[in-house]
Amino acid sequence: MKWVTWENVGIDRIGSAWLIRRSIDAKAQFLFVPRGQQPLPKGAEPFDIPGVRYSHHAGHCTFHTLVAEFKLDDPVLRRIARIIDEADTVQEVSLEPAAAGLDVICRGIRLTSSTDAQALTRGALVYDALYAQLAADAAEEAGGSQ
Repeated sequence: MKWVTWENVGIDRIGSAWLIRRSIDAKAQFLFVPRGQQPLPKGAEPFDIPGVRYSHHAGHCTFHTLVAEFKLDDPVLRRIARIIDEADTVQEVSLEPAAAGLDVICRGIRLTSSTDAQALTRGALVYDALYAQLAADAAEEAGGSQ
């Protein structure tokens, strides 16, 4: 399936694309359009664009929306959604220490990538590593609480 979002990807679009390929559509193809372009390409599912189904809703980021809409019952994915929420939306409190660092890394990936597709590829490595570490932390906490 084709998915479309704005060009110059950042933390939420990189994370959402990673989530789409990992848990929703393993063969996803991504298209990138200039901010505000209308109409969007036909036959492509839009994400992280205001006013579409898979975007920011109720103060949460697109990644959070995708986790909820596709009923992805994975505590690590919910934690990543909180991290992206904190970095990408207005938050009154800081609860996730990784949020600011992940945001800086994703901005750096965008700056050092010649295309948005390359940024998604590079970002996927970061999100794979984040997922692995958070899963290991959760397993260690579960093992230590017994």
